[in-house]
This record gives sequence, C-alpha cells and structure tokens, in this order.
Amino acid sequence: MDKGQLIKELQFKAVRSGGAGGQHVNKVSTKIELTFDLANSFAFLDTEKERLLDKLKPRLTNNGLLLLQCDETRSQHRNKELIVLRFFDVIESALKTPKKRKRTKPSKNSVEKRLKAKKITSQKKAGRGKPALE
Repeated sequence: MDKGQLIKELQFKAVRSGGAGGQHVNKVSTKIELTFDLANSFAFLDTEKERLLDKLKPRLTNNGLLLLQCDETRSQHRNKELIVLRFFDVIESALKTPKKRKRTKPSKNSVEKRLKAKKITSQKKAGRGKPALE
C-alpha cells in the first residue's frame, strides 16, 4: 500500500452541512465528502485490491467507489484531516489478515469440572419430577 499514491487518488468535495446551526451552517460548506475509486486504483497490489473489494463490498457503490463523509467540526480543514484518518483506518482494517486459531486440548481438570457440573444439574432436574404413588 502506497500512502502517497493513495492521497493523490482521493477526491474531496465540500458541501453544506445539515441540521441546526444558525447563520454559520447556512452559508459555509464545511462537510467533506471523500470519494475513492478502488477498482481503478494504482496504490495497491492485485492481492490487496481483491482483499479490499471483498471486505469493503457492503460499503462500495455499484461503480466500485468508496464514499465517506465528515461533518464533525465547523472547520472544513479539520473535517478533511479527520476523513483522511478515517479512510486510512478503514483501509488498514480491511487489509488485516485474521490470526489462525490454534486448536488446544482442554485440561483434565476443566473436563472433570464440566462433567461434575453436568451431573449435579441432571440430579437437580431429576429431583423435580412428581413423586411416585405407592
């Protein structure tokens, strides 16, 4: 993954932020929309691109674009910084390979404890039945 190339491929658009906010929000475009074309990116190897397409499939548009938005602060520049950080978090988490699970054998003590607990539970439930009429 080449971060310099990635930043060059990002497209930003400033739009008006929604919600309450008075005069400031009505005339200043502080919300930032980030668009990234994953399908046509040159910043990733083919294997990385396949992994990203697979992991980020629910977040991609039909055209293979990743869209992110940020309107947390009243500053356009700060929102731009935040959205870039969030973008890198999304990409890095999608590129992580999960650890292989090592199968382990349960200890003798844990097996005995489990069987003892099962026996106690079964005796408790067996004692709940109706008494026999003699």
